[in-house]
Amino acid sequence: MESTHHTDFEPIHHQENLVKPNTLFIAACGLEHGHIYSMCKGMKKAGAVISWVWDKDPNKIAAFQEEFPEAKTASSLNEILQDQGIQMVACAAIPSERGHIGLHVLDAGKHFFSAKTPFTTLEQLHAAREKVNETGLTWAVFYSERLQVECSGFAEQLLEQGAIGDVIQVLGLGPHRLNITNRPEWFFQKAYYGGIISDIGSHQIEQFLWFTHAKDATIQSSTVRNFAHPEHPEFEDYGDVHLIGDNGAMHYFRVDWFTPDGLSNWGDGRTTILGTDGYIELRKYVDITSNSDGERLYLVNHGGERLYDVRGKIGYPYFYRLAHDILENTSTAMPQEHAFKAAELCLLAQHRADTQKKEGGIR
Repeated sequence: MESTHHTDFEPIHHQENLVKPNTLFIAACGLEHGHIYSMCKGMKKAGAVISWVWDKDPNKIAAFQEEFPEAKTASSLNEILQDQGIQMVACAAIPSERGHIGLHVLDAGKHFFSAKTPFTTLEQLHAAREKVNETGLTWAVFYSERLQVECSGFAEQLLEQGAIGDVIQVLGLGPHRLNITNRPEWFFQKAYYGGIISDIGSHQIEQFLWFTHAKDATIQSSTVRNFAHPEHPEFEDYGDVHLIGDNGAMHYFRVDWFTPDGLSNWGDGRTTILGTDGYIELRKYVDITSNSDGERLYLVNHGGERLYDVRGKIGYPYFYRLAHDILENTSTAMPQEHAFKAAELCLLAQHRADTQKKEGGIR
């Protein structure tokens, strides 16, 4: 890639192409994770109609309908699946349940939109791949740490313009605040959440594949620990992974639940993209001590250094593209295999870390 020795780039706002009114009807089920709100808000802005909502907990349904009063209460998931007018179902159930729900959704002839992580076992992923091949329907995954971050969108624009040359390494940091007293019991049980790498690590591997254009990767090492929560022996509060893409690009990421209460945000998520002619740093949610709410991008190349504040300057094209994909049978938002490959690599890294932990007797 030809290098560009300047920093005179400017963010380009996504041209929002809404779908035609009353052409895309979706439903929500499994309201266990707050991502369901972002998923449905994004699709609604793209022109979708939120027709139904269902969850086992009526309180969660009531809270959802405060945000989406147009959504009718379904008596069960089956009532949603029997509605021939519904084209897609969004789901943020307990992670271990998402794969099973997705199979039912595709069997009913509808597309599925899952919160991350979409699977907690490789068996679930295998079943999903088979079902997608069988039906030709979409199994979309909401990897929000790229898809709902504008500085990530600008980074993609910069890479396309050769701002830092060829990408050779991506460094990801994904800290989260635990808020331990507000977490449900399943959150600490491995069978339900799948492990820290397969859960919040899924964001990191997805963006590595996307920014480097790698189609696959090899896990070099992976580690999980429970450093500070012995009262929850199945909980992992720390994880890291090192992998190499099939195109030679490198990746290291760390995820953890150690965000201190003094931080003004839930987590100081950052990504650094190293190229042959410079680097980009994304400070996604907060730029500490600078009175920033986040969405800051730092660019350094042979032409100089520059700070960009891109809040409100890029938009979130993923939802609009997904809406059109559902209606037009296209794949412009995210290739299906990319979504599945990110999940697969997370599960493989989690399995390797689990195996090493058992063999080594590591805490």
